[in-house]
Amino acid sequence: MQVAVVTFDGFNELDSFISSALINRGRKDGLEAFITTPTPVVTSMNGVQVTGQRPMGFVTEAEVVLIGSGVKAHEVAADDRMLSRLQLDPSRQLIGAQCSGALVLARLGLLNGMPVCTDVKTRALLEALGVTVLDAPFHTEGDIATAGGCLASQYLAAWVITRTLGEEAARNVIDYVAPVGENQEAVERAMRAVHAGKATLH
Repeated sequence: MQVAVVTFDGFNELDSFISSALINRGRKDGLEAFITTPTPVVTSMNGVQVTGQRPMGFVTEAEVVLIGSGVKAHEVAADDRMLSRLQLDPSRQLIGAQCSGALVLARLGLLNGMPVCTDVKTRALLEALGVTVLDAPFHTEGDIATAGGCLASQYLAAWVITRTLGEEAARNVIDYVAPVGENQEAVERAMRAVHAGKATLH
């Protein structure tokens, strides 16, 4: 199972790296994340240059696609040519967005009235599009999920691992990376967020 962590120029390191690092803890069980970029090299909001592991076309192959955030997310969401490269299919893929990545989901028409979680700065932009923004770190409906706040990327990763490898695998990953002495607290908080973020579908 392959995960495309879509990472644009101006990306937030926490959002892309935390989710990809946690998901790759499941590599031995067949779950692997790749930093997926529109150009061979992208530069973060803090000037860190990263060489993409997969080109943008990889999003059509991946079973899971996570749209990262960054200071240029609003530009990406307004770029029809860039959006055309994101051929996503929620009928066969798990699709998630971190913070301002929700703008991209909105522009792609994938939300269908679904409320989202995002960061404080992006909230007004989404509300201007008619999207309801929740005061919560994580929300999911069906096979689409959004996370708000940089450190909520662990919840997005826990959701991906839960949906692909099972909850026990997700618990084990969070337990491994948790601050020493706070393991149980970290695991329960992450799984509570994942479960609380589920909408009841009718």
